[in-house]
Amino acid sequence: MDIGAFFLLLALLMLIAVFVSRPFLERQPAATLQEEHAASSLLAERDRILTALQELDFDHALGKIPAEDYPLQRSNLLQRGAAILRQLDALTPSPSPASGRGESTKERLGTAIATRRADAAEKPASAKETTDEDLEALIAKRRASLKDKAVGFCPKCGRPNLSTDSFCPQCAYALK
Repeated sequence: MDIGAFFLLLALLMLIAVFVSRPFLERQPAATLQEEHAASSLLAERDRILTALQELDFDHALGKIPAEDYPLQRSNLLQRGAAILRQLDALTPSPSPASGRGESTKERLGTAIATRRADAAEKPASAKETTDEDLEALIAKRRASLKDKAVGFCPKCGRPNLSTDSFCPQCAYALK
């Protein structure tokens, strides 16, 4: 091995060592990591509370929750959500574009709930209301189209067979 190849190999090994050790040398302060973790857990808690509010409203609309319990449960969830938003504001003092008007935390929570309700209530444009008669017509049409095709099942493997099959396509059992 000549001296040029040796120095080239040594330089390559040094570059690899620098590349591998770089994450260990550039550590973030522990306080920054703890703040990021706290903010992440608060955001997750906010989402959980918003989901709980949606479920509470839905259950109340279905009549699963008594009318006298609903306002108390809703106000408790709203208070917890407002407390979470205050904690998030304390961690991240920069105002968001939605709260530029100086809204209170309860108003922001209400806005977030309304946005989630609107997103959940939106239906695709292609979706239309189907009636029982439409469903019955679709079922009858499907049965009529399958009547000519499927004549039975294979006695060996249970796969549906067509009228033109002499042997089962799955297990090759003689059908006729």
